[in-house]
Amino acid sequence: MKPVRYVYGLTTALLLSGAAVSLATGQPVGAQVAQNEGSRMSTVVPRGGAPASFADLTEQLAPAVVNISTRQSVQVSTANPFAGTPFADLFGGPEQQQQGPSTREAQSLGSGFIISADGYVVTNNHVVAPASRNGEIKSITVTMPNGTEYPARLINRDEASDLAVLKIDGQRNLPFVRFGDSTHARVGDWVIAIGNPFGLGGTVTSGIISAVYRNTGSGTAYDRYIQTDASINRGNSGGPMFDMSGNVIGINNAIFSPTGGSVGIGFAIPAEIAAPIVEKLRRGQSIERGYLGVRIQPLSEDLAASLGLARNRGEFVQAVEPGQGAAKAGIQSGDVVVRVAGKEVTREQTLSYLVANTSPGTVIPIELIRDGKRLTVRATVAARPSEEELQSQVFDPDAKQGADPFGPKPQQRGDGAVEQALGISVIPLTPQIAAQIGASADTRGVAISAVDPNSDAGQKGLTRGDIVLSANYRGTTTLAALEEAIRTARAAGRDALLLRVQRRGQPAAYVPIRLR
Repeated sequence: MKPVRYVYGLTTALLLSGAAVSLATGQPVGAQVAQNEGSRMSTVVPRGGAPASFADLTEQLAPAVVNISTRQSVQVSTANPFAGTPFADLFGGPEQQQQGPSTREAQSLGSGFIISADGYVVTNNHVVAPASRNGEIKSITVTMPNGTEYPARLINRDEASDLAVLKIDGQRNLPFVRFGDSTHARVGDWVIAIGNPFGLGGTVTSGIISAVYRNTGSGTAYDRYIQTDASINRGNSGGPMFDMSGNVIGINNAIFSPTGGSVGIGFAIPAEIAAPIVEKLRRGQSIERGYLGVRIQPLSEDLAASLGLARNRGEFVQAVEPGQGAAKAGIQSGDVVVRVAGKEVTREQTLSYLVANTSPGTVIPIELIRDGKRLTVRATVAARPSEEELQSQVFDPDAKQGADPFGPKPQQRGDGAVEQALGISVIPLTPQIAAQIGASADTRGVAISAVDPNSDAGQKGLTRGDIVLSANYRGTTTLAALEEAIRTARAAGRDALLLRVQRRGQPAAYVPIRLR
């Protein structure tokens, strides 16, 4: 269980990028607790009242919840830290001084649960995935609550949804649980979590559902979680979240934590998302996800203010990938997508989620707001590339930016309209400056020569050498054009200005800047 990254700068959780599988409607599953084949248990806790104890329910569910451990080999580079110095021999003999990769053994611990009497086990992908690209899983062991250990083999795993299915071979009468219907989950419902926190073994915690369909801001299609205050910690990954009828309504996946431990905010993948993916993984089927080819971000308060729109309704298109469905449909960077196939785009129902859950090849209507006007386009959904292919397209933000073309930074910022309103100083983009900051000769805009670090522009990362291409969709080829955009925004009662900014080696991006 790894902590979630929020805007507060806390440590990162494994909320992986990617989009969701096209969800098929699963078979409805009735209330069921852990059982052996041929036997059925009745509901233990009345649905309408608070339980006097979770003991009876736990006793029947716990046998199907298992601990999962892996052994893996990881290649690490070895080098003499004293190479090239008079102390080189301190590192050992010549055979030890040779540089090159070596293999180390690593382990991982997590939780899982059995979903069939013949030994299919569900867990998180990151529990059974190699610790690095150079790693290799050597063995997987499933440990039952009574201490019995079984070797398990990996049937299939899906990095994007962080789900995996294992198989214990040679067994026919294992206790198991089944998925329930998480669409009926309500804020305030009792839940219990069973898992293997910190490698302690079977541990039970209880709480309530704090939120359904919680969006954490990761921007992925799987950013839809059941939030709970049941204590969830590292090692609970892959373990089940049960309702009071013994149904698995979630798979514990991540926590929000400034310390690495539970602070009462845990997240579980809803059963309605997990169950269809698990079934496909169990059958060895490939998982197809819809893809439009856009880079998007939520319509934040500042973005909404710069556009004069309501916040948290719709998502902003930062970039469009050439040749993909969005580009062919005429979607442009700067558009705001408000509805997809008749469904409103919100924080709980994102564009990524809606598109990813659309079968490739489907033609869908997409409603946009462009420069204050609504229009509808029709786009053909393509199949989403693999996670490796998508990651290879990401620009390295740490790449060197080259020499500063403006010379020493000025000690004082100017007192003009742009400096006062935005906290930046700009100069005309001459061919010489364009060449120095890596812009093409046909780039049109103004170059930022200084940024007040205390301004909103400074806080949002604008820096010397960035090029302002437009303001509220109007070209800014001169300082006067940028000043006019500021006056127009103020006259319209807007609190922010939407700048389109170009940085060396990166695609142009829209950045809303608060007016001062």
